[in-house]
Amino acid sequence: MTDLFAILADPTNLVALAALVTMEVVLGIDNLIFISILTNKLPEAMRGKARTIGIALALGLRLVLLSFVAFIVTLTKPLFEAFGHGFSWRDLILIAGGLFLVWKATKEIHHNVDANSGDDMFEKKGPGPSFGAAIFQIILLDLVFSIDSIITAVGMTDHVPIMFIAVISAVTVMLLASAPLARFIEKNPTVVMLALAFLFMIGMTLIAEGSGVHVPKGYIYAAMAFSALVEALNIFARRRRAKAG
Repeated sequence: MTDLFAILADPTNLVALAALVTMEVVLGIDNLIFISILTNKLPEAMRGKARTIGIALALGLRLVLLSFVAFIVTLTKPLFEAFGHGFSWRDLILIAGGLFLVWKATKEIHHNVDANSGDDMFEKKGPGPSFGAAIFQIILLDLVFSIDSIITAVGMTDHVPIMFIAVISAVTVMLLASAPLARFIEKNPTVVMLALAFLFMIGMTLIAEGSGVHVPKGYIYAAMAFSALVEALNIFARRRRAKAG
């Protein structure tokens, strides 16, 4: 505890902590969108429990991985080289996670706009995913996002206690925001499509990062923020027209 106070007494470490908390919260948005969309397909009585378990698993995975920081760092060492890029375990995990996100987003978009079936993402005409299947998919993506999160943390500070505080703070924000975000997504079908488009874009970004192509995160999140702003204006306009009518 004394060591923690000594670390936090350094203004440089406080700045690093603030920056890392912000970065972890931003990275957690991707994870939270996926959890919200997936759990909204479950029966209503199970959704809150699934979200809580999903976010608790995200926290648990991050804390466990932080305990093996020295091992996590070795995941960035190249295993083999192909196409002029040295692929590491981290690259392979990011590519696998990106492919899963692209597949999942494409599947859900197709399901949501299929004119022949007339299905909506939240209509229960057919069997939805089981509770266990939803949790399994959440675990897979939690693992991908957790490894990326920890490697990002290692690149920003050398102090493990700061990493722990940042991760716990970010996951706490995810927990508080999960229910409101899920309700908002459920009540606004057009937001579902936007969120799925975000997941598709995030998946492609993970594949690019794993293939050695650096994609500045600022561009990705700026595009997401602009799209969210446009959708918010559309929702506001629709509500005004509904009141006027």
